[in-house]
Amino acid sequence: MTEQQFEDAVAAAIDALPDHFRNQLQNVVFLVEEFPDEETQAEMECETPYDLLGLYRGWPITERGSDYHGTVPDTIHLYRQPILSWCEEYDEPVVDCIVDTVIHEVGHYYGFDDEELEAIEDACSWEGDGPPGRED
Repeated sequence: MTEQQFEDAVAAAIDALPDHFRNQLQNVVFLVEEFPDEETQAEMECETPYDLLGLYRGWPITERGSDYHGTVPDTIHLYRQPILSWCEEYDEPVVDCIVDTVIHEVGHYYGFDDEELEAIEDACSWEGDGPPGRED
């Protein structure tokens, strides 16, 4: 998948979010990067640059108060090479992984932590269980 195709798939995943979630995304920028930078890898305790599929950085909407204004945008990073590698290793369609990663990171924007998101994902009727241990 080319860089442009990947970026188009990310845009489509964002557009496919339910209106009530997508319309409430405020002051958020989605970024596609090849890999997380070394600082991010260290911060997230990654053993390799392939360990992280996506990352939300910012103030979750649940923590924003009246003093939230004039701030730099929150960011949702999607890491292209780790996603492509994940999909190749587990024979998962790239578009599906992109959608899952976008939903997961948007969940962080809405204030859910990884444990809560995993519980929500487990409660949903996803197609198959997917391989264990995915970090995103």
